[in-house]
Amino acid sequence: MVLCCASNGREIAMIYRVTARYRAEKAPEFYQKLTDGTIENQRPDGREILASMERAKITNSDTIEWYETCYCATPLAHEKSTVYDHYLTDMNAVEVDDYGTPEGASFWDFLVEVSAPG
Repeated sequence: MVLCCASNGREIAMIYRVTARYRAEKAPEFYQKLTDGTIENQRPDGREILASMERAKITNSDTIEWYETCYCATPLAHEKSTVYDHYLTDMNAVEVDDYGTPEGASFWDFLVEVSAPG
C-alpha cells in the first residue's frame, strides 16, 4: 500500500482546485473503471478519486474542474500515477482553503452519456 504523507511522516490533508483536460477517446474506459470498483477499491485514494469525478464539472469543451483532498507532499502524485495520467492531460492543482463548486455541466453525466451502449 502506498501512503502519501508530509516529509515529517505525519499526514496532512490539503485541498486542491484541480483542472485537467479529459481524453474523450478514453472516457468510456474511465467510466467503466469508476463504476466497476476498480478505482474505488484502490488504496488509499480510490474513494476520493471516485467522489472527485462525481463532483467534477466540464468548464470548457474538453476541460474539467474539481476539488480534491490529498495527503501527498507532491499534489495528487499517487492519484496521477495510478489513474489520472491514463485518462487526463494537462493537470494543474492549486492549493485552496476549502472546497468550491465549479460552474459547468456534470462530467459524470458526460461519462454516462458517452459510455451508453449503441
